[in-house]
Amino acid sequence: MFKELELDALKEIGNIGAGNAATALSMLLSKRVKMRIPEVKSLPFDEVSMLVGGPENVVSGIFFRVEGELAFNILFILGPNDTLNLLKIMLQREKADLNLTSLEESALKEMGNIIASAFVAALADFTKLSLKISVPCLAVDMAGAILSVPLSLYGCIGDTAFLLETEFEEGLDDIKIQFFLIPDDDNAFKVLLNSIGVRASNGNNSSGDGRI
Repeated sequence: MFKELELDALKEIGNIGAGNAATALSMLLSKRVKMRIPEVKSLPFDEVSMLVGGPENVVSGIFFRVEGELAFNILFILGPNDTLNLLKIMLQREKADLNLTSLEESALKEMGNIIASAFVAALADFTKLSLKISVPCLAVDMAGAILSVPLSLYGCIGDTAFLLETEFEEGLDDIKIQFFLIPDDDNAFKVLLNSIGVRASNGNNSSGDGRI
């Protein structure tokens, strides 16, 4: 598994992306938004479904593929109440069920796109790697079905997932978004960590220049 220093490096990048995403969300919602990434956890991929309520629990999932000099997947998962509350804030109207209209789907995709794009931009700036993010894909389904998307689309997936706990301090109170980074393999994130000055093999700073 990954060491604390390595996870702290991902947390720092996450917080930079969260700051940029909050600014964009503030413009979208015409209200102040503050968000941060208080913690990053690594866990076996096969445990992700249990973390979101079990494989048969119905959730909303927003999926992105990132390719370039580093390849991985981004998946946002929202529970039913969080989905409905988010739509209420974004569209200024009540929503009673998860039968989404095209407008509601677009709103959720836009929210996910803002956060994911801000994270990838921060990651690319930090690492100097060339990265390209896909358009968002949205599904409301059982968690097990949503988590099978990377495997079904790309044929392989690593054993480890990273959970970036997304916490809204203002503007989207009481809404929880679970933000997962899912590499194609564990080596992909060792490449990432080495590129920002963290030697994945032993957790020591490999660059000696004071970077994370």
